[in-house]
Amino acid sequence: MLHQIDPSEKVINEIPKLFKTLKINQLLGAANIKKSRGISVLQVFEFIFLLALFGKNQYRFLESKRGQGLPKKDVYYDFLNHQNYAWRRFLLMLAFKVTDKFDHLTSDKRVRAFIIDDSPVARNRSKKAELLARVYDHSKHRYLKGFNMLTLGWTDGYSFVPVDFAMLSSAKETNRYSRDVLWQ
Repeated sequence: MLHQIDPSEKVINEIPKLFKTLKINQLLGAANIKKSRGISVLQVFEFIFLLALFGKNQYRFLESKRGQGLPKKDVYYDFLNHQNYAWRRFLLMLAFKVTDKFDHLTSDKRVRAFIIDDSPVARNRSKKAELLARVYDHSKHRYLKGFNMLTLGWTDGYSFVPVDFAMLSSAKETNRYSRDVLWQ
């Protein structure tokens, strides 16, 4: 499966080493991310990771000649949208592992800090996205259609590791485009 994405054989060969060093398989299991049948959870995660790393489109890749022999798109969608998988717990445990590895590589004199960022995410072409709102962009001093992405990250002054995130809508209901009752 891995050798069907070709941008760099060297990078592809390093991914299993990275996953083994960070113990990704154990982290997936600890976050209740398990499959009952079919290909392993690690293979599915590795494929999605490589698609994101190389900026490939899943649909186009699976429909191409290189995608023949791979599981169909439903396997990947079900994997990403499974309601019992604790993705936030996985991200937190992964961030802890990565920051621990960075900590061992850097000097004790280096300043470490947590950063909180609330960057806007524009969705100008969306019409009926859930909780889509008019949000203020502080850097451009104007309103835009979209969300605020609240991110907590760890830094050592050189590296940045996202620890957790949340997509936020506007607190004012009048700024939301879809004012329908979504949850009751």
